[in-house]
Amino acid sequence: MIQQITKGIKISVKTKYNGTSYRNNRLYYIFAYFITIENKSSEIVQLTDRFWKIFDSLNITEIVKGEGVVGQTPVLRPKDVYTYSSGCFLESKMGAMKGYYTMKNIKTFEEFKVFIPTFQLSTPILSN
Repeated sequence: MIQQITKGIKISVKTKYNGTSYRNNRLYYIFAYFITIENKSSEIVQLTDRFWKIFDSLNITEIVKGEGVVGQTPVLRPKDVYTYSSGCFLESKMGAMKGYYTMKNIKTFEEFKVFIPTFQLSTPILSN
């Protein structure tokens, strides 16, 4: 599990390889990622936006940004934990992701970035 804390907000990431799929006559490798966001600060915060860089080992980089995560903009009180899962498709067997969430302090309206540590996406190694 990969973890990082920014301004009292802890991000933990797990990944899973989910096989392959064909789209538009191209083979893609499917990966799921599981995110846990834990508020270890003394402030009430809300996740407002996300920004991802998805790297494929074929030198393809995809940028994904938008409001919230999986259709939600969760509010986290101190000690609250929010979890969600999502996924991505790569054209190669290996890649990585990193990014950040924009969070807002509910009392002061201050916005700040909470960094998502770089995590690897790879298919299982086959052995003879």
